[in-house]
Amino acid sequence: MSRNKKIVSIFFFLIFMALGHVQAQMFEVSLLTCGPGEELYSSFGHSAIRIRQIGSQGKDLVFNYGTFDFQTPNFYGKFATGKLNYMLSVTTYDQFVVEYYRDKREIREQVLDLSAEQKDFLLQHLEAQYDPARRYYKYDFFFNNCATKIRDAFEIAVGKQLVWNDPVNPEEKTFRNLIDEYVYPLPWADLGIDLALGAVIDRDATEREEQYLPDYMEQAFARATIEGDGPTRPLVRESRIILEFPEEASSSFSLMNPYLIFWLVAVIYGVFTFLDKKKGKISLGLDVVFFGVLGLLGFLVLFLWFFTDHSATKWNWNLLWAFPGHLILAIALLKKNKAAWIGKYLLGALVLAVLALLIWILGFQSFHPSLVPLFLVLFLRANFLYYNLDQGKKTGLNG
Repeated sequence: MSRNKKIVSIFFFLIFMALGHVQAQMFEVSLLTCGPGEELYSSFGHSAIRIRQIGSQGKDLVFNYGTFDFQTPNFYGKFATGKLNYMLSVTTYDQFVVEYYRDKREIREQVLDLSAEQKDFLLQHLEAQYDPARRYYKYDFFFNNCATKIRDAFEIAVGKQLVWNDPVNPEEKTFRNLIDEYVYPLPWADLGIDLALGAVIDRDATEREEQYLPDYMEQAFARATIEGDGPTRPLVRESRIILEFPEEASSSFSLMNPYLIFWLVAVIYGVFTFLDKKKGKISLGLDVVFFGVLGLLGFLVLFLWFFTDHSATKWNWNLLWAFPGHLILAIALLKKNKAAWIGKYLLGALVLAVLALLIWILGFQSFHPSLVPLFLVLFLRANFLYYNLDQGKKTGLNG
């Protein structure tokens, strides 16, 4: 953290320490829920806590668990491996609103009906969390993020008096279903997420677990009540819209989407396979590219599964069809004298792809729908090579 950032951090810490000595009745506590942005990292919205000191000269601060320090050593390496710590930061309300106004992202506010004691507990908790020695935390997109940290803070402040009033028969949604609601307009991002995240997110999320998404936490706060502290009352005393922007008409359809691109690839490979069969040749260049790309993708899946701290990338059965060994196959196909093991490997690749399809069909893991044509190409070219490579070696027509 730079010297200027340290000065700003100390300044806000001193302000907050001063706030803690003012009577809790003098404060209004709110949950801020921010709409999604255009970039992938902002597609899921955001949550923050606003604490406003009542009065024209009162302090108005926003506590934000969704920040990190770009000056962290090996920032990108830690980000990729899931080892980057996020932190609680504090800014003024005006600065917070200006940032979201610039990005044209809406802000909704829920003013909470907390007692003086509950506000005091919350202030103490945030004060402790903002201590430089404790403000950093191990981020997890599903279980420990900018929304869940806020929910946890209110549960600590209000205790068992906070009742969530979850729906009796809620609609069942997996973690992947919930993600899809936000990234569906971004087909390439949707594909990337489905490739990177494993079967662990294909289970139904509980109502509490759904609160990792700011919109769902906002809905949970709207249903919640405070009980055992006088008459039962709603947690939310008042709802306000701070920023609102008209929805921009935009077409979600683009020719450059994975569905059309992959079907085009499938058609190209289908045509070349037909011509190869007809002419008695093998276009090995196509196979080198296809299996090489699958192999590289397999190494990425393998890395995310076994060599990172990301909890959601475990048990990723995309590894069965995007297998790292396919890269070795691609290299072997480049050689003039083809190795004897290639035929057996192709048969094994077909078996793995069939297992992947069974896992998909049986619901153990959901794969992205755009992958269907790639599966077809995999079956087509692996079969073609398996039955024709030996003949090609004899005739010298290996492409």
